[in-house]
Amino acid sequence: MKKVVTIAGSNSQKSLNKSLLGYTTNLLKEVKTISIDLNDYILPIYGEDFEAENGIPTAVKRLDEIIDSADGFIISLAEHNGSYAAVFKNTIDWLSRLDMKIWKEKPMLLMATSPGGRGGATVLQSASAYFPFLGAKVIATYSMPSFYDNFIEGEIIEEHSRNELEDKTALFFAAL
Repeated sequence: MKKVVTIAGSNSQKSLNKSLLGYTTNLLKEVKTISIDLNDYILPIYGEDFEAENGIPTAVKRLDEIIDSADGFIISLAEHNGSYAAVFKNTIDWLSRLDMKIWKEKPMLLMATSPGGRGGATVLQSASAYFPFLGAKVIATYSMPSFYDNFIEGEIIEEHSRNELEDKTALFFAAL
């Protein structure tokens, strides 16, 4: 059975991206999903002085082991001021110290959502360009704008958006 690791690029307990990930993983059949909650991996702010004095935190090594064991990834990014949430950026900075190819050349479905009309499009565009450098094989991207209008009671209510996510999830599954 294929193993898919999911990460919401947020440390919010009420993360919109965690909700979108939950919905998306329910579309996958015959896969084992491992959900990484960044709140379970509290890391110091990356800095070369800290690393020189203390080494790589154990939490980073544990994350790298989980990532290494995956067949693919679904990542849904929160957008903070047009970029990654600080917790996510810090996590990838630390992971890159073990292996610059963080995503191990494995398939990825890359997503974003937000309450706004662009649905995290800026961070999604940035990640789509940058993640292949970090070893991601980005199979598809998906942005859902206006989260509170389009995601009600655990469902995507807008048909076009729902069908788009189903199609992109199927593409990702086929690449596993």
